[in-house]
Amino acid sequence: MGKRRRATGRKNVGGGGRVGNRRAHPGVLGGAAAVVVCGVGAAAFALSGGSGSGDGSTVDEKPVASGPPKPAEVRSTAQAFLTAWAKGDATRAAALTDDPSAAKKALTSYRKDAHLTKPRLTPGKRAGTDVPFKAAATVSYEGKTKALSYESELTVVRRKSDGETLVGWEPSVVHPDLKEGDRLVTGEAGDPPIKAVDRDGAELTAAKYPSLGTVVDGLREKYGKKAGGKAGVELRVIRAEKAEAKQGGAGEDDSKATPDKTLLTLSPGTPGTLKTTFSGSLQSAAERETAKRKRASVVVVKPSTGEILAAANSEPAGFNTAFQGSIAPGSTMKVISSSLLLEKKLAGVDKKHPCPKYETYGGWKFQNDDKFQIKGGTFRASFARSCNTAFISQAKKLENDSLTKQAQEVFGLGRDNWSIGVSSFDGAVPVQSDAQMAASLIGQGGVRMNPLNMASVAATVKSGEFKQPYLVSPDVDDRELATAPRKMSGSTAAALRDLMHYTAVAGTAVKPMSGLGSDMGAKTGSAEVDGQKKPNGWFTAYRGDLASAAVVQEGGHGGDSAGPVVRAMLRAGG
Repeated sequence: MGKRRRATGRKNVGGGGRVGNRRAHPGVLGGAAAVVVCGVGAAAFALSGGSGSGDGSTVDEKPVASGPPKPAEVRSTAQAFLTAWAKGDATRAAALTDDPSAAKKALTSYRKDAHLTKPRLTPGKRAGTDVPFKAAATVSYEGKTKALSYESELTVVRRKSDGETLVGWEPSVVHPDLKEGDRLVTGEAGDPPIKAVDRDGAELTAAKYPSLGTVVDGLREKYGKKAGGKAGVELRVIRAEKAEAKQGGAGEDDSKATPDKTLLTLSPGTPGTLKTTFSGSLQSAAERETAKRKRASVVVVKPSTGEILAAANSEPAGFNTAFQGSIAPGSTMKVISSSLLLEKKLAGVDKKHPCPKYETYGGWKFQNDDKFQIKGGTFRASFARSCNTAFISQAKKLENDSLTKQAQEVFGLGRDNWSIGVSSFDGAVPVQSDAQMAASLIGQGGVRMNPLNMASVAATVKSGEFKQPYLVSPDVDDRELATAPRKMSGSTAAALRDLMHYTAVAGTAVKPMSGLGSDMGAKTGSAEVDGQKKPNGWFTAYRGDLASAAVVQEGGHGGDSAGPVVRAMLRAGG
């Protein structure tokens, strides 16, 4: 099972998926008081490290152990921790971790709030300082019982001050789905279950569409009561971020938070039916395409309405990068930058436009992929070949906030006001200066997007105006969809469609877009990320009344990695 990471408030500066960093030790996953499959009780296990005489006499101090824990120390420390936990001794178990206060609070809550009894922990084969184990327990609440089981691991670390070996504590010690401050609670669910259906009335389940598991959780949280269902009794993960928001007076305005998660249903309740905009056939195609790849995410929207037709991720149970990712979009951002240059008359589709090998601005030296140049070329040629310097050369003619205003006012991005039906990140194009401002023009710097955002960009070009994406009709709850302050001119929209179409038939997007007809256009992108051997590959395109965008993290060139994903979606849509 993959290791869990402690989340932090730090923003991801180049990669998507999960946001967060790990402490020096990996996470611990497991159940409550458990029966360890070994023949020795907790009292038989002692922590390693030095000791003193305690009577004031002088003794030779043992040297403090250092370096990674030895295999024997890993085994004994892990077994001591699991045995204490098995016996229900939260104090003893917590003392065997590097954060006793947090550990004791979590282990006590596990028993009292989650109502987990008779747990059993079975350690597996050690791998370095990691000890995997299986956890099983019984949830008992008001006469109802049900078994809960999962697999996890703990990691043994060494304390520098005295050399003792301890279990590295993470919130996931209680359950792998827990993050900092989250809790497990068994009781009557606050939100009734829902039966989410696609645009044709077919039920959407995580079993059939794995990527929609977290989406359905979010829909239930927002629309469970409105859909008319009756709540059941469940074991749920209660997110800390929601509790903090409510304490701060935010009420129900938690659309950007991660939804609570049901782990076990003791009494199912009665679901209400909620219709979504998803297309079952397109969602199936999205699931297939992302499942073939590592770290791929894709979204499909309908330009004429903004309806979200499909969304999927390679890791469906993990972070929803498709809707919530915050990743540099690379050269797909040039669609927005081009609209800005066209409106300001700094570029014309068939006007001469510089594309040198290098361009320096704000102390940074920018270059094109493979250091190519286009001598005497037009803006059309620069866009189709994704020439970086063609955009950097215009930075000196722009204000620091020019791109930010263009993204917000024309494309509806970065205003933090989308209400799609579940949690989403609405893109970010911060005001920057000097080299960072120039880098933003080519989708680097501080610019952050996800496939939902970039599918919306392609949809805006196709329709000529921004229409906020959504997956639940605003008629269900009378909410207002976000609008853009202004619409781009007809000539600018036509020019963008011309540029994207040319890129699809004669530029970097030819291979993914071949054979898709005449009413289509595309833009490729690659975004460099510190620490990655290969850049993130991006692709955004439209065909008829479909627009789609995908990212394959560490996929390399967008046309080769993300392009085939988008191609499959556009073909699946007819």
